[in-house]
Order: sequence, then structure tokens, then C-alpha cells
Amino acid sequence: MVSFGSFRAVDGVPIYLQIQTYIRRGCVAGTIRDGDELPSRRVLSALLGVNPNTVQKAFRLLEDEGLIASHSGAKSYVTVDEGKLAALRQTLLREELRAVTRSLRQMGIAREDALRLISEFWEETSCENT
Repeated sequence: MVSFGSFRAVDGVPIYLQIQTYIRRGCVAGTIRDGDELPSRRVLSALLGVNPNTVQKAFRLLEDEGLIASHSGAKSYVTVDEGKLAALRQTLLREELRAVTRSLRQMGIAREDALRLISEFWEETSCENT
């Protein structure tokens, strides 16, 4: 069963998108795997304190992406394979980089400075993943 114990809502982003992102990132990180069962919409909405329609909207987006399979009145399961994961990694990477790039531009950071900082952080974080 997919756990939502570490889910933390943030202001300014619709909850249904946060639920979608939580599951997408879990799939990429490997904490959510193919075949994992999701809580029912009713259970998840109670757990998160949101309207069941909010959870339904998130699940519909995930179904459209092919990341979960749901059947009316039945359980929902994660349906992710290596092909989907590769595409999802690229999508998430592009979304993250687009947001960071937008922020850097708004702060007036030059492209060269941004690339230099990314290179520095890349080296710093390479030690964290070993």
C-alpha cells in the first residue's frame, strides 16, 4: 500500500497537483513501485483532509499518464514500467529546471553564473549519492 505519511501540502499549489507530483516522484525515486496499491479515494481524502473530488482529479490525471489503473468501485494500482519511468524522469527534470531557470531570471542572475553554480552544486551533491 502506498503510504502518504510523508505527504506535506504546500500553499499556492492545488492539492490535486501535489498528490499527482507525490506519486510521480515516488515512482521515479523507487519508493512507489509497479503493482503497489493506492488508498481508496475516500480513505485518502480523509487522511489528507481534502474533498474526495480533489483525490479523484489527481487519480484521473495519473490514469491519463498511465501511472495508475483504476476501476470504478475497485482498487487502484500503480502501473509503471521502465519506459514510463524514463519518460517521467525527463518530464520531472524539465519541470524542475524550468522553475529554477524562471526564478534565476527573475533574480537577474546571468546565464554563466547560473551554470557555474549548478556545476558547483553538482560536484557537492555527487558525494551525497555514494
